[in-house]
Amino acid sequence: MKRSVRTVALGAVAAAITPLLAASPAQADTRDPVIFVHGLSSSSSTWNTWVGKFKADGYDSSELFTWSYNWKQSNKTTASQLATKVAQVRAATGAERVDIVTHSMGALNARWYVKFNGGTSYVDDFVSVAGVNHGTDLSALCAFYTSCWEMVAGSSFLKTLNSGDETPGSVDYLALYSTCDALVNPDSSAKLDGATNVSVGCISHNNMNDNASNYTKVRDFIA
Repeated sequence: MKRSVRTVALGAVAAAITPLLAASPAQADTRDPVIFVHGLSSSSSTWNTWVGKFKADGYDSSELFTWSYNWKQSNKTTASQLATKVAQVRAATGAERVDIVTHSMGALNARWYVKFNGGTSYVDDFVSVAGVNHGTDLSALCAFYTSCWEMVAGSSFLKTLNSGDETPGSVDYLALYSTCDALVNPDSSAKLDGATNVSVGCISHNNMNDNASNYTKVRDFIA
């Protein structure tokens, strides 16, 4: 819940190995791989803009993982599949932990993974961009899908997800929310107790994870 303090302790040793560090600076800064989780009626391609920006800012393709899933299924099922994805990314990269960046409904299945599928042990930073964290009054319009029904404010799914600690473990949480999100009603639904909650002004729901300023906030948070 609390933002961790990250330090690089070099001290007197730095003076002795300065030539080596200068020759290979990348070794002094190891980043967590980033997994991007899309929302309702979407796919991994929704992250193309931000993935491009991360690459422009020095990230390698081997550090960035987009992921598509069946958004019609229960978020609990998706959470189990995300657990498998995280395990695959950790195995492929050798990383102990990953960062997860989500949009809209993606925040729900990813939060379920963190809270109920062991994710607190494997996630360093968690970002919710326009997350439907406390439901929305519009989700009833597509309630014939299990995932939509779970987004209805007051659903048993949300009651379970939000019971107790909304930001469990030593994970650092960021929640970005718009002041004019037509799909997440009320706007405050996107906030999380215990997270760094940031109002980004009036940005439409579908532009929240395509916005340059929001990208910068996310990049700096997970750095």
